[in-house]
Amino acid sequence: MPKVKPVYSRILLKLSGESLLGQQDYGISVSTAKAIAHEIREIHDLNVQIGIMIGGGNIFRGIYGTEAGMDRASADYMGLLATMINGIALQDALEKEGIGARHMSAIEISGVVEPFVRRNAIKYLETGNILIFSAGTGNPYFTTDTAAALRALEIGAQVILKATKVDGVYSADPLQDQKAQKFESIEYIDVIKKGLRVMDMTAISLCKDNNVPIIVFNLRKKGNMKRVVLGQKVGTRIF
Repeated sequence: MPKVKPVYSRILLKLSGESLLGQQDYGISVSTAKAIAHEIREIHDLNVQIGIMIGGGNIFRGIYGTEAGMDRASADYMGLLATMINGIALQDALEKEGIGARHMSAIEISGVVEPFVRRNAIKYLETGNILIFSAGTGNPYFTTDTAAALRALEIGAQVILKATKVDGVYSADPLQDQKAQKFESIEYIDVIKKGLRVMDMTAISLCKDNNVPIIVFNLRKKGNMKRVVLGQKVGTRIF
């Protein structure tokens, strides 16, 4: 039987902080991090180069701090630091899978994480390392969705894989509205017009202007990540 080949050679995976929760209400589930790392390894074994933008919502989300009365910039910086904690956990899980993993942050903390340098990032990818990006863009007021789109463009990723807890993009929240309709595919402009909460509008506009497709899929279904990379019909494609 001929070996199945991936349709992408370089991807950017967007993981929310919540993806590391597992069955917990807060923090990091080590077993969940290990399970995600194992699925990432299956893609890596196909010789796909992988960059990962990690969020921090399982620890602290800047918007929550702002709603509680914090200064927006201070709250956002706290959220960015939370992504770095998640990045360290994910790097450890990947290394325990026997994969080389480098953690690059937009905010430098010497001795813990290395700063993002585009040329170094591409070199790491080309030598078989998985890249973890944390601290978003390094600036308040920008989400990790926007940072994911930015890093995807900088490293020349062919697609952004947006991992979620639902199986694609819907007309409304399917967890709250049983009549919500799923889109098999949808154009960027329609996402913007309909105000669909897939990624923030800045991220969508960046992808639209630079023709980077986004595939939204359910991370909780085992094997979905690999199916997407192999070109199978999974989730929703935004183009």
